[in-house]
Amino acid sequence: MEKDKMQTNRYSQSRTQTNIDVGLRDHMQSVYNRMGLGVMVTALTAWVVSSSPDLMMLFLGGPQKWIVMLAPLAIVWFGFNPARMNSKQLMMAFLGVSFLYGVSFSVIALAFAGADIARAFFVTSIMFVGLSIFGYTTKKDLSAIGTFCFMAIIGVLVVSMIGLFVEYSSGFEMLLNIVVVLAFAGMTAWETQATKEQYNSAYGAEMNSRLAWSSALSLYISFVVMFSHILSLMSDR
Repeated sequence: MEKDKMQTNRYSQSRTQTNIDVGLRDHMQSVYNRMGLGVMVTALTAWVVSSSPDLMMLFLGGPQKWIVMLAPLAIVWFGFNPARMNSKQLMMAFLGVSFLYGVSFSVIALAFAGADIARAFFVTSIMFVGLSIFGYTTKKDLSAIGTFCFMAIIGVLVVSMIGLFVEYSSGFEMLLNIVVVLAFAGMTAWETQATKEQYNSAYGAEMNSRLAWSSALSLYISFVVMFSHILSLMSDR
């Protein structure tokens, strides 16, 4: 009798673990599908806008370019709150950020050769996949790395703002590009681990969907920022 009870308990635990693994797998797949959707929206928007002089003038031909460039940050900071927004609202905010990044990236489509863009995208994709696999599989807590990379990003933002008024040397700009790539590489690994640890089937479909949109946004931003700076490094611009 005792042996049968132990076998039943082991079977129950195994079944529960299997359910958790399946749920986590579906959750992670949902995150990456949403992130991929954002990258696709950005790429298509950049291509369409760069192909139309009228759209380029509409979005980037005057002082309104500052609104276009700063609007994604405004949405992320003030218009993207999983605690009070439902999943549909978060989806709209995410797509809005992806569209606005696409408008800004239309300049990239004009300034860089298609081959350079393709190489940078390939390198960024390989890096992103490798970092995500590391973040998902490592047993080491990456919170300290995430904090360090976040502080590095804040420092780069401050230096970049100063760069609007002070001209940096090409060597210093290259160093900044390298720091940005490394910082967001670390953030990608940490964000992947955080996404994995945040999931809980007990939260329900709606809350897990909100968390998925939040994680998709974080990973999307890491991807597009790494891409833009890798492109600058590879193209020497």
